[in-house]
Amino acid sequence: MNQTDNLFSAWHDKPLDDFFVFCRDLLEDPEHPTVRRWRAAGGKVLGHFQVYFPEEIAHAAGILPLKIRGAQVQGMESESHFGSYLCSVIKTSLELALTGKVELDMFVTHPICDAARNLAAIWGRNFSYPSQILYLPQNPNSSHSITYLRDEYARLQTEIETIAGHAITADALANSVAVYNESRALMRQLYALKRDMPWKVSAEEAYCLVALAGFLPREEHNECMRAILPRLMARQTKSQDKMRVVFEGGFCEQPPLDLLQTIDRSCYLVDDDLMIGLRWITEDVSVQGDPLYNLAEAYLEKSSYSPVQHDLRKPKEKMLLERIRNAKAEVAIITAAKMCEPGLEEQVAYCKALEEADIPYFVSEFEENQTTFDHLGIQLETFVENILFS
Repeated sequence: MNQTDNLFSAWHDKPLDDFFVFCRDLLEDPEHPTVRRWRAAGGKVLGHFQVYFPEEIAHAAGILPLKIRGAQVQGMESESHFGSYLCSVIKTSLELALTGKVELDMFVTHPICDAARNLAAIWGRNFSYPSQILYLPQNPNSSHSITYLRDEYARLQTEIETIAGHAITADALANSVAVYNESRALMRQLYALKRDMPWKVSAEEAYCLVALAGFLPREEHNECMRAILPRLMARQTKSQDKMRVVFEGGFCEQPPLDLLQTIDRSCYLVDDDLMIGLRWITEDVSVQGDPLYNLAEAYLEKSSYSPVQHDLRKPKEKMLLERIRNAKAEVAIITAAKMCEPGLEEQVAYCKALEEADIPYFVSEFEENQTTFDHLGIQLETFVENILFS
């Protein structure tokens, strides 16, 4: 596809409120119109399941990386391919492909849980294009983990080159790393704004801005972020007397946007792990030397934390407390997607650590197809009022 052709251009010159309505509509559209336009122009698409994927490799090949994160659809076609007791995102992700809402040239998943690991085989039985598993290191503390992951990225690169029909040069990969470095820097600016002046950007708005990166060419997303961030900073809104909260539990299946709106009504959401895969690397990746080695090193040494990575240097309870303190949050919302084993397992450890640190917390769960939030809203408002007036 011609790089001068924009998939996402209707946002220009829109007022901020209209821009975010447009973003939400695009984000919630299971037909993925920007991806369809990319394919209509002759572009190829690589779909990758949550949580983290080195999109730079696909980008360097001229392939659009598409974050497969489920959708608010009924899994009518996919139900017959799974057992009953599974998280929703596994089923709805396959549903998008089975019903033709998403057309791919390659699919990649990860062994972050039993369901995600098996997704590659199920996908492969139903589609003719390659379906791969990216084996991220199970022992990040091994002295060989970076070399291992670099070689795993090289294996994946070979598969992507076959789909693309050409080799990926070191220069192309270094250029992609630079593009993604800018993207991550812009997202860090957005999250700094959330922490420092949360009244200027709501939880829903910040989420939409980040999530757009999951289905747009990253150059386009960068252009959008460069334009919108200054407008958010200049926004004339006043601070309200709201409690500052951190949201933990959105690393894989994503909560509905209406849930974030519910939180916004009574709290300032100043940090979270929503779409953490797009923000996994927390510093610039070097563009000197071997790009694959640099990406592997960054995944392990310059990265965030998640229930699906088991790094003894990053105990998740300690990392959560650090996130809360860095954001100057007063409260934590500890949640997990229904049937999510990694997320539900971590809740026990998180709650114990928060109790020991004397930090109030609110425990809940969600599902991507959830539509009613009145009860949750009342519970959250009552929880906040009890803290404020105790």
